[in-house]
Amino acid sequence: MSHTLHHLRKPRVQRSELAVPGSNVAMFEKAAASAADFIFLDLEDAVAPPDKEQARKNVIQALNEIDWKGRGKTMSVRINGLDTHYMYRDVVDVMEQAGDKLDTILVPKVGVPADLYMVEAMVSQIETAKGFKTRVGLEALIETALGMANVEAIAAFPGRLEALHFGVADYAASLKARTTNIGGLNPDYPGDQWHFGLSRMVVACRAYGLRPIDGPFGDFKDPEGYKLAARRGAALGIEGKWAIHPSQIDLANEVFSPNPKEVEKAQRIIAALKEAEAQGKGAASLDGKMIDAASERMARNVLLVNDAIERARMPA
Repeated sequence: MSHTLHHLRKPRVQRSELAVPGSNVAMFEKAAASAADFIFLDLEDAVAPPDKEQARKNVIQALNEIDWKGRGKTMSVRINGLDTHYMYRDVVDVMEQAGDKLDTILVPKVGVPADLYMVEAMVSQIETAKGFKTRVGLEALIETALGMANVEAIAAFPGRLEALHFGVADYAASLKARTTNIGGLNPDYPGDQWHFGLSRMVVACRAYGLRPIDGPFGDFKDPEGYKLAARRGAALGIEGKWAIHPSQIDLANEVFSPNPKEVEKAQRIIAALKEAEAQGKGAASLDGKMIDAASERMARNVLLVNDAIERARMPA
């Protein structure tokens, strides 16, 4: 093991992340009452340009008036991109007027580490000026060819960065990829055309202590397709997935929660290795298969996730 280690910067339960347009006020209370772990109130792609200013006001009001924390929600706001004139007011107004009610800011279309530096500097100055005791984290959307080309450098950015998200729709557009459905598979490709991007992002996240989160699946009338996409992500190490429709929340929570059989097997692995250690052995046999220290690390990952979910279910 290298002497250089980057431990997880900020653990959070993020199995399901519900996207809520800032212009759709009717959805706010429903989102708060949902089973989603995370909610991001969107000021970017889900809001038409003429509605941007009002959406920002809606989001600020919702953050201040709805008891999101009391309902167990982690709250995020997706700001507009740095290449727009909406972005600076998003950060200034949301942070100054509701920064102490916010957990993270989701920064779209991050291409280089300096994009995060700009947002970080603004957030830090506002927190200091307002005297906020809370600390707002940053999350970066990797959804362009430039962002994926620089994903390791982005992941290494210090400070508030907590997670990277894979934005499959804009990523496909950036690559000029032929695709039939947001997050879905193209039958002309022999496999999963998103595997490379997801895998590279996960490696960058795990190397630098970030949470890797998968983005949207557009066809909300295809629950099996959503679950298949979520399972492929989970197999790579993804921790959660967006829900662009409330019907996708339970699907994400199911896929990204260890099932009872996984938890029971993880407990048995640790018990078997503990018994082997007492006998002076470094490995053991369980169910006809060899297990060793690497098996224990994998088993403990399962138990850590399960314990975090159980704690999140407890009333505050």
